[in-house]
Amino acid sequence: MADITGMKKNDLERLHDELLKQYQAFKSRNLSLDMTRGKPCGEQLDLAAEMMTCVNGRNYRAQDGTDCRNYGGLDGLPEAKTLFSEYLEVAPDEIIISGNSSLSVMHDTLVRAMLHGTGNGEAPWGKLPKIRFLCPSPGYDRHFFICEYLNIEMIPVELGSDGPDMKTVESLAAADESIKGIWCVPKYSNPTGITYSGEVVDRLASMKTKAADFRIFWDNAYTAHHLTGTPDRLKNILESAKKAGHPERVLIFGSTSKVSLAGAGLSFLGGSPKNIEYARKQLSAQTIGPDKLNQLRHLHFFKDMNGITEHMKKHAAIVKPKFDIVQRILSSRLADKHIAQWTRPNGGYFVSIDTLDGCAAAVIRMAREAGVKLTPAGATFPYGKDPRDRNIRIAPTFPPADQVETAMELVAICIQLESVDKLLRTR
Repeated sequence: MADITGMKKNDLERLHDELLKQYQAFKSRNLSLDMTRGKPCGEQLDLAAEMMTCVNGRNYRAQDGTDCRNYGGLDGLPEAKTLFSEYLEVAPDEIIISGNSSLSVMHDTLVRAMLHGTGNGEAPWGKLPKIRFLCPSPGYDRHFFICEYLNIEMIPVELGSDGPDMKTVESLAAADESIKGIWCVPKYSNPTGITYSGEVVDRLASMKTKAADFRIFWDNAYTAHHLTGTPDRLKNILESAKKAGHPERVLIFGSTSKVSLAGAGLSFLGGSPKNIEYARKQLSAQTIGPDKLNQLRHLHFFKDMNGITEHMKKHAAIVKPKFDIVQRILSSRLADKHIAQWTRPNGGYFVSIDTLDGCAAAVIRMAREAGVKLTPAGATFPYGKDPRDRNIRIAPTFPPADQVETAMELVAICIQLESVDKLLRTR
């Protein structure tokens, strides 16, 4: 079918009736499908089943003889730091290894900045009248929730195909001392799947900031989560920051939550040796040591970076067919109709759809009423407010492939139906 936006009113009305019949047929099926979050499916988790048994009552010691059942090892086993510094693309003295949640590390890092500052002599952020963060959007809702929880004001910045709008970022950061940081998911970004260009990385690392303690929260959650044999390349921002004379500007976060076991992975904080030492001192007030047995499990299971790379190919073999289903249905149902655009990521966990302005919330509501739950409308923007009400995040990894197909057929019908309704309201 050709461009819907150019159809006459009587043709739109006929199309509306056809789509409504299709929608009602879906409602009669009493579906109950959930695509709200980007979670690994059971088959993906099974890939790491050996981790449950690879460490036992006989092999609980690290390479240097450390008894991993006991306290200590605040920033991680040396051999774990060697392996996962390569994963995070930092040096072994530029990483701290923690529990299963990188989100906890991000939260704690922000809380420590609020209580004690960033370690460069500036005032604790919590003692200042106002703290603000730049938030490339659409973005990760959990980042925005942390800011809202800590009463940090969020400033949306448009996210394009190569990263955030850098003219806006540079202008705001250079003019306002209350702007203390920016959230970034730089590779296979949540939810658009884009990867920041080398130019954007360099500009972030080198830009002038009014706040001397400005920090880039670099959430590299999908660094190894490729869907194709030609993965995106992300420039090393810590190296760029060092060259630009701002080595402390960057805080890098990552985890194995979508590599090994989502509820039993490892998380990482990467940064300059100075930042790592500052974080390590603060961490000593919080814990006597992390779960070293879990670090040992990861070491026994993966062995080296090649082991991680090969393991992630198995993940891709499971999830790529689901992404292919999403692309096939969107293309076959919506292409050339001029009512939606969507991303075609080379990795990550999401596909992002932009509908006509003012349609996303209605589409998500219609899908929910027909038995398919999607990420709530507005969730990919600060304060849950999509200014154009058009973004929909698709998370296809968790449901079985046949459910992804069913859900996407319904989503495509809902997008068409709401678009036709919108066009009819203007005729």
